[in-house]
Amino acid sequence: MAASLESLLDLVRAAAAARTPLRIRGGGTKDFYGNTPSGEILDTRGLQGIVAYEPSELFVTANAGTSLRELEAVLTERGQMLPFEPPHFGDSATVGGCVAAGLAGPRRASFGATHGGVRDFVLGARLLDGRGQLLSFGGTVIKNVAGYDVARVLAGSLGVLGVIVEVSLKVLPRPLAETTLRFELDQAAALVRLNEWGGRPLPISASAWCGGELFLRLSGAPAAVAAARDILGGTEIVGDGPWTEIREQRHVFFSGDPPLWRISVPSTADVVGFGNQQMIEWGGALRWLRSAHPAAEIRAKAQTLGGHATLFRGGDRSQGVFTPLSPALKAIHRRLKAEFDPAGIFNPGRMYAEP
Repeated sequence: MAASLESLLDLVRAAAAARTPLRIRGGGTKDFYGNTPSGEILDTRGLQGIVAYEPSELFVTANAGTSLRELEAVLTERGQMLPFEPPHFGDSATVGGCVAAGLAGPRRASFGATHGGVRDFVLGARLLDGRGQLLSFGGTVIKNVAGYDVARVLAGSLGVLGVIVEVSLKVLPRPLAETTLRFELDQAAALVRLNEWGGRPLPISASAWCGGELFLRLSGAPAAVAAARDILGGTEIVGDGPWTEIREQRHVFFSGDPPLWRISVPSTADVVGFGNQQMIEWGGALRWLRSAHPAAEIRAKAQTLGGHATLFRGGDRSQGVFTPLSPALKAIHRRLKAEFDPAGIFNPGRMYAEP
């Protein structure tokens, strides 16, 4: 057992005994996400290195403090990638932070509305719980996953259940060909087109509409990409197009003062409203909104459209960042928290106010 892991075990056991809150933190690139972090920092960056990588088996296992950039570089050398195209939001992003945040990038559109998120590619994990126990879940292949899949529950948990020590992820081959097309369309017309194209066998791997421009990325075999390009038309963009800027939120849309909302709705949902500061991704299923409107109004509109809204950056976070849970979901959340972190020391209040 690595010395860094030993020291974390000792720290967690001491914190549990004293009921001292701990703030689990890797590179800190996603400190802005969720409710305001609190507690004594527990730094995971000592947990470094790729533990196992089998390109032919399409999986990689890495320690939580491993640089996300380092992991992706290794995969690129073998012509592979993380299918969910995670945002980094900074050079110090770690693998553990990537899974704990549970944020997927533009490529999630490749896998449909219900698949393609981080949790869909988590095969296994090792977790340091609130009792100071090191637990293992899942494995390195899909068939090892059975029953209640705790490893996938960790994706998007923001560290409230424990310290992710190690994670195994499914990887996929990088596409042999990619191109980006640009179309001039208003928002309503773009939504119609996106849903129409989404129902056809086209190699669409990303979409983004903003300010009257719709961008579409095609990925796959060269012949399939070329055929789709001819069918769809539009103006071909040389290079990566807007995708890195959108994924890392360096696009001009993400600059400025108004609070940034992340609204998840069915792809067929109508226009969200609240002004024209909007960006649409994932074939219409993800709507980014910059608006100072009251949170209650924005959440009510998202619910009317069949979805939910998260205050992603800025704004008044005193009423909570995430949509309030239903009583049934709140009960499940509390039971999980009590089971894995009985003393309530891990990232208190980071997702929801503690009971």
